[in-house]
Amino acid sequence: MEKRYLLAPGPTPVSPRALLNMAEPIIHHRGPEFSNILSEIREGLKYLFQTKNEVLIFSSTGTGAMEGAVTNMLSKGDKALVVNGGKFGERWGDICKAYGVETVLIDVTWGEAADPNIIKKTLDSDSSIKAVLTQACETSTGVGHPIKEIADIVKDKENTILIVDAISAMGAIDLPVDKWKLDVVVAGSQKAMMLPPGIAFASVSDKAWRFAEDSNLPKYYFNFKKELNSINKNQTAYTSAVSLLIGLAESLKQIKSEGLENIYKRHERLAKATRAAIKGLGLQLYAPKSPSNAITAILAPNGINGSDVVKVMREKYKVTIAGGQSQAKGKIFRIAHMGYIDQFDIITAISALEMTLNELGYHVELGKGAKTALEVLNG
Repeated sequence: MEKRYLLAPGPTPVSPRALLNMAEPIIHHRGPEFSNILSEIREGLKYLFQTKNEVLIFSSTGTGAMEGAVTNMLSKGDKALVVNGGKFGERWGDICKAYGVETVLIDVTWGEAADPNIIKKTLDSDSSIKAVLTQACETSTGVGHPIKEIADIVKDKENTILIVDAISAMGAIDLPVDKWKLDVVVAGSQKAMMLPPGIAFASVSDKAWRFAEDSNLPKYYFNFKKELNSINKNQTAYTSAVSLLIGLAESLKQIKSEGLENIYKRHERLAKATRAAIKGLGLQLYAPKSPSNAITAILAPNGINGSDVVKVMREKYKVTIAGGQSQAKGKIFRIAHMGYIDQFDIITAISALEMTLNELGYHVELGKGAKTALEVLNG
């Protein structure tokens, strides 16, 4: 018998209730039954994003919404400030370059968070910067960037908007879109929203919609204005990912039932337990100063390849975590604790990690990390 455990930073485990709903016979995406479901989803997304504005829905991964955020808000030759502190910070820069948007890069050491003071200094010295693009959680490094502090800098600049990749943050950490005046926030279904990959989201502020009026970059499928017009009619502009959206309706019901405050506390609790267990095993965090509550990145011990940790855990102990990407490949491994994950998933992952480390030659006391995690979880 093989029982598998998924603690990778996407896809993440899907709630059984959502799975059951998605398995029901498919319905037509232009019929009244689907329109009623989409109406429920619209309200659920506003609750999750903490916004009064519509949250746009696209049948794509989160990168589609990232691309749409650039093509709908900016024009060729515009200048954008990009926080470049990991694989997905790099992606913002790559998308901008693909569409002829000039990038001002703030290079951040991997494993560290952006310094709001540098962003402020850069914006104050160059009033032509139209957008600041950053991650809320840099999934590749486990870093949580100081979004509120960055938003406080950008919100009063009439000619600059803040665009946030919250793909691995939305539903795991508190991101009150309207309260913090976040202009464009993109998210994806396969993280803390407890669904398979395939749906992307974008919330757009009133300020950002003014930028959309002036944008001249090419856009067709990821056309925010066209999508807004459709969703106001309880439709999506193009063929909907019907089964995924039916699952989304169920996930949003579960999110509202648990309550956002409880959800954020649960993620914080699981994150603290994971980090304490890692330290208890004598390992080091990759992002010790600003770790995200969505995912924990861990430095592989000297002499051990982080990719080997991932492989042994997956193939021998049936626990799937993630390795490092790009310059962190082989140097780190990552354990996610977002979405449909509870305390026993964390204990399982830490126990499997202990056995894996011993097998690879880094000897730890079996049960020590799990015990440390339990003490935090029961504290």
